[in-house]
Amino acid sequence: MNARYDVEGLVVVVMGGTTGLGLSAALALVANGARVVVSSRSESNVQAALKLLGDSARGLAGDASLPETAERAVALAVESFGRLDALYHVAGGSGRSRGDGPLHEMTDDGLRYTLDLNLNSVILSNRAAVRQFMAQGGGGVILNMGSVLGWSPSPEFFASHAYAAAKAGIIGFSKSIASYYAPQNIRVNVIAPALVETPMSQRAVGNEDIQRFIAAKQPLDGGRVGTPEDVEGAALFLLSRAAKFITGQVLAVDGGWTVSEGRMKGEG
Repeated sequence: MNARYDVEGLVVVVMGGTTGLGLSAALALVANGARVVVSSRSESNVQAALKLLGDSARGLAGDASLPETAERAVALAVESFGRLDALYHVAGGSGRSRGDGPLHEMTDDGLRYTLDLNLNSVILSNRAAVRQFMAQGGGGVILNMGSVLGWSPSPEFFASHAYAAAKAGIIGFSKSIASYYAPQNIRVNVIAPALVETPMSQRAVGNEDIQRFIAAKQPLDGGRVGTPEDVEGAALFLLSRAAKFITGQVLAVDGGWTVSEGRMKGEG
């Protein structure tokens, strides 16, 4: 991570900030002079991340789909660093193991679990952040993690319909609150990656058919799966002071996914 971003001195809560995209962003934030609070469902992940992040970080374990987790994270930021300047919500994941999938196969538990994990958790963390921004005055920044699957589906390989609904919901929710809170100088944006190598994506990364699909669907840089570092620059820009006149936007960091056809049916 060589680029510099105007985040020095900012206090940022990163929900889901101990692995993958969240940890990559937290490390970049700290390297650029910000202070962070990271959260995870796993206490061991929190402790491992704090060893990497150093004295500019605090952490807590908790389920992001429960309202108290974001409230605790915001309170920890204020207690430790005096205020909250930004929230980056990365926490989420696949509901396949609980029954998400094509609509006709989706289970009730898969639907509830996937929406709780990927949409309700965003609403809860955003609420906690907005309440703090309004209490302290001066505005604030929210960046929510979406996905290209929220509007650019892949029926053959990524038919997780509750997940797609959650990611589409994040876009509508984020635009709505961006409009409402703009007069308070609270800006809200969405970053939407395509397939990136994270703990969540191991099923896809290990599938040869999906790899061939991705080589054509994400053709940039030789046609490959993305890395967390591919996303962190865009995330830090939207969190930074340089983006102070940007709100209500969705930025796809997708290697060309949304402008590419991908592998045609029947290809080898």
